[in-house]
Amino acid sequence: MLSDEAKPLTQEENDPVLTTKEVAGILGIHQNTVRRWSDLGLLRSFRISGRGDRRFRYEDITSFLDGMNEPDFGK
Repeated sequence: MLSDEAKPLTQEENDPVLTTKEVAGILGIHQNTVRRWSDLGLLRSFRISGRGDRRFRYEDITSFLDGMNEPDFGK
């Protein structure tokens, strides 16, 4: 699911709050996929400004990635 070109996620390179574009780069997916996953509740986000721009907490993205690495024995 993740691209081989996904950007490595390191604390010193990323602010605690990430934009949709930054999350897309980290996960190696398109920005529209980030928005769709956010709408579906797969990625936690919050809205800022009058335009409703999304922001993602660094910790939520690392938790999402950790969850993707766990084996799914229930299925």
